[in-house]
Amino acid sequence: MGGFGVNAVKSIQVEIFDNSYTVQGDLDEGYVQGLARSVDEKMRAIAGATGSVDVGRLAVLAALHLADELETYRQERGELQRRVERCVRLVETALKRPA
Repeated sequence: MGGFGVNAVKSIQVEIFDNSYTVQGDLDEGYVQGLARSVDEKMRAIAGATGSVDVGRLAVLAALHLADELETYRQERGELQRRVERCVRLVETALKRPA
């Protein structure tokens, strides 16, 4: 973290679907490049499947795809968390029983 709790804002150049974009923020450059690669890969996969080259349309479809993946992971994480909590309760109950 920068001085006085303020992170330095930096500019990061990324390329997505043959277009360059400047992203500003305090995120790690490698992380941002990885995100850009994911979006680029998703757009290229959709372009290959649909034959579309409309960048705006591909970007929206890629965003919907990525949002769907995120929601699926959130639901899976929630289910895993519920299962872990159930297991913890079972273990706690078992430990409270006299041997």
